[in-house]
Amino acid sequence: MELGRRNAPVKDIDENDLEVHGPKTAAAGVKAVMVSLDRGFSQGGVARTVRSMLRVNQRGGFDCPGCAWPESITGARKPAEFCENGAKAIAEENTLRTVTPEFWAAHPIEELAGKTEYWLGNQGRITEPVVIREGETHYSPISWTDAFELIGEHIRATTPDRCIFYTSGRTANEAAFMYQLFARSIGTNNLPDCSNMCHESSGSALNPTIGIGKGTVSLEDMHHAELIFVVGQNPGTNHPRMLSALAECRENGGKVVAVNPLPEAGLLKFKDPQDPRNLARGGAQIADEFLQIKVGGDLALMQALGHLLLEEEQRRPGSVVDAEFIKDKTSGFEEYRQARSSIDWEETEKATGLSRLDITRVAGLLAKSKATIFCWALGVTQQPHSVNTLREIINLLLLQGNFGKPGAGACPVRGHSNVQGDRTMGIWEKPAEWLLEAIDAEFGITSPRAHGVDATETLEAFEKDEVDVFVSMGGNFALACSDTEVLEAGMKRAGLTVHVSTKPNRSHVVHGRTSLILPTLGRTDKDDKHPSGAQFLSVEDSMSVVHSTQGRLEPVSEHLLSEPVIIARMAQATFGEDHPVDWRAMAEDYDVIRDHISRVLPGFENFNERIRQKNGFVLPNPPRDTRSFATDIAKARFSVSPLEYLQAPEGHLILQTMRSHDQYNTTFYGLDDRYRGISNGRRVILVNPEDLQQLGFADRELVDVISTFNGAERRADKFRLVSYPTARGCAAAYFPEANVLVHRELVARESNTPGYKAMTVRFIRHDSPQGS
Repeated sequence: MELGRRNAPVKDIDENDLEVHGPKTAAAGVKAVMVSLDRGFSQGGVARTVRSMLRVNQRGGFDCPGCAWPESITGARKPAEFCENGAKAIAEENTLRTVTPEFWAAHPIEELAGKTEYWLGNQGRITEPVVIREGETHYSPISWTDAFELIGEHIRATTPDRCIFYTSGRTANEAAFMYQLFARSIGTNNLPDCSNMCHESSGSALNPTIGIGKGTVSLEDMHHAELIFVVGQNPGTNHPRMLSALAECRENGGKVVAVNPLPEAGLLKFKDPQDPRNLARGGAQIADEFLQIKVGGDLALMQALGHLLLEEEQRRPGSVVDAEFIKDKTSGFEEYRQARSSIDWEETEKATGLSRLDITRVAGLLAKSKATIFCWALGVTQQPHSVNTLREIINLLLLQGNFGKPGAGACPVRGHSNVQGDRTMGIWEKPAEWLLEAIDAEFGITSPRAHGVDATETLEAFEKDEVDVFVSMGGNFALACSDTEVLEAGMKRAGLTVHVSTKPNRSHVVHGRTSLILPTLGRTDKDDKHPSGAQFLSVEDSMSVVHSTQGRLEPVSEHLLSEPVIIARMAQATFGEDHPVDWRAMAEDYDVIRDHISRVLPGFENFNERIRQKNGFVLPNPPRDTRSFATDIAKARFSVSPLEYLQAPEGHLILQTMRSHDQYNTTFYGLDDRYRGISNGRRVILVNPEDLQQLGFADRELVDVISTFNGAERRADKFRLVSYPTARGCAAAYFPEANVLVHRELVARESNTPGYKAMTVRFIRHDSPQGS
C-alpha cells in the first residue's frame, strides 16, 4: 500500500516533449498486461490493486467503471474480466493520492485554471467537501450540513426552470432514480446527461423505427453471428473486451467488416493476453474487410449496400431479402425499395472515399449472411445526418429479417458503464407521460410535464444567463460539451455550481459565483455506513442486463458519502422533512429505492429478489424477444433519407475528435496513445500525408486551427500536425482539446448531439505574422 503513497502526482504536459512513432497493427497482448499492473501499482499499491482486479466484473464484485461492455450470463467468467483501460480506470479510482484542504489552500483558482485536465485529475481523490464563494480565490472546507443547506437555499431562491441537474453515465441505477425524482420534485425536467453527447442519435433513430432505443442483441449473439459490421468505433481502446467477442465470432466461422476513417489497431488484430495459443500465433485477425471511409460518408455507404442487396435479390429471388418478415413485421418497404432502386456511383464514391468494387465486395458478404449484427459508436452518432445514417442501418437489418433470431440485430455500443441504465431510470429531459404518471402515483408528487433542456441546450442556457443552480452528478461538463469557451464563460456567471466528484477536474475551476465540490464514494469503495449495514447498487450494461455492483475497498477518507446519500440530503435540505418522498429511508437502505423502482418501471418487478440472482436479470426487449416492435403502428419502419455527406471547401479538411488510448472521455490516464504511436503530447492533428502536401504544410509543423460553421469561426492555437494514414480529406484530433472548435449549433438533427465528427477546419502557421 505504501508504494502508492510514495508516487507523487505527475508533472503537467509539455507539448514540446511530443514523440511520434509508427502506428501499431495489433491491440492488447503482454504489453497491455504490463501497463495495467504498472498503473495499478503506482497509484494504489500492490495489495489494493490485486484485491480490486480479483473482483472487477466478477459475480458479487463491482462493475468496471471503464465501459458498458457486458459479461457472459450463460458461461464461466474469465479470471481477468477486464481490459487494460478498465485497469487504468480502476487505478485512477483506487489511487492513494489525496486532495486535502491543504491542497486547496496551496493552489488558488487562478493557478488551477492554467493546469491541464491531465494534471488536475492526477492530484488524487478529494477527501472533504469544499466551497468557494464570490470574490474568494481559494476553495476551503465546508461541513456536509452547511453544504446541503447552501444548496437548498439557492434552489428555493430561484425557479425550477433555472435549475439544471446533469448526470454522468457512471451513476448507478439507484442514484439515478433518486436524482431524477429530486429534480422532478423540485418541478423541472432539466436532466441533461452524457447520453445527449454520445448515443442520443441512436435513440432518436431506433425508437421510431423498431420501438426501442436500445440494442437488440446479447453477447452470445455476437459469438454466433455470421457477419458483424463495426462502424465508426475503435474497440481496441474504447471497448477492448469486445475484441474477444469479435475473435470468437471469427473462430466460429463468422466474418467482421470494419468501417472507420482510421486504421485502428484493434480493428486489425487482437493479441489475447489470456490465450497463450493466440499470443504464440501473433494474435488473431479481427477484420476480414476494412473500409477506410471518409468522415461522414457512412450514410452513402449504407444506401449503396441497400441498393446492392435489392439488386442481388432481383437476380436471385428469395435468396437475400426476407419477404415474409417484411410483409408481416414492417411498414414502408415499397417506398424504400423505390428509393434504393438506382444509385449515383460517382457521387457515392466521392461521399465515401471508397471504390465501387470495395463496396460491392462487402455487399456480397452481407447478401450471403443469414445472421448479421451492425455495431456502431460515436463515429456515426455525432454528425448532422447521424439519425438518417442509423435509420439506413436499420433498413439493412430489416431487409434480411435480422431481428429476433440468434446472431442478429442492432448493437449501439455504449461507453459509460451505466449510461444506458441512467436513461432507463428516467434521466431524460423529454420523459414519457407513462413514466411521469407512475412516479406521481408512487410518490404523491406532481411531476412537471414541460420538456427540460438537453446538454446542448444547457450550454445555450449558460450563455443566456438562464442558470441559477447547476448540479453535476459526476462527469466534467465544462470539458465534455462543445463550444468550450462560450460554455466556460457562462458557467462562471451562474449563481451556484455543485459537482459531485471523486477527483478535481476542469469544471471545478470554471465554477459559478458560488461553487461546491462534494466528494463521493467510487465504484470500488465500501459503502457500509448505514443502519442496515453494507449496501450495493446496480447497473445496466450495453445489452440490457441489470446486475449488482459492490465495492469492498476502504475509502481514502472517512468524509466521503455515497451518491444516494448525497441526493437524499440535498432533497432534505431543499424540502425539509415534511415532503411526500421519504428520502431518509432510501438513503439508509437501498432496498427501499429498488422497491420503488419495481413499482414504477416495467421490467423491474421483484427487483430486490432478481438483482440478487447470480447473473442479475435481462430487461424485456421486444425486437429481440418476440420479433415485435412497439412503435405507434406496432410494426418496424423502413425509412427513406436523401444522400448527404460532409464536404470541405478548398483548403479545408473534415475534422473528427477521438480518444487517446490513455484516456476515457475527459479523464486522462497517461500520455501514451500507444496504438497510434503518439506519446507525451495531446495537441496534435492527424492528417493524411498527401493532404499535408497539397495544403502546403509539413509533418510536425505547429499550426493554429480555425473551424468554420455558418459564417462563424472558432480557433484553437498551437496544434502539431502529424502525418498519419487517415482517410483523404479528413483529419483527427483528441477530445476534448478540439471541442472548442465545435460551434454549439453544429449538431445532429433530431438528437441535438454535438457535431464532434463534423468540423470543417483549415490551418494557419502558428508563427505567421498575419495570422493567415
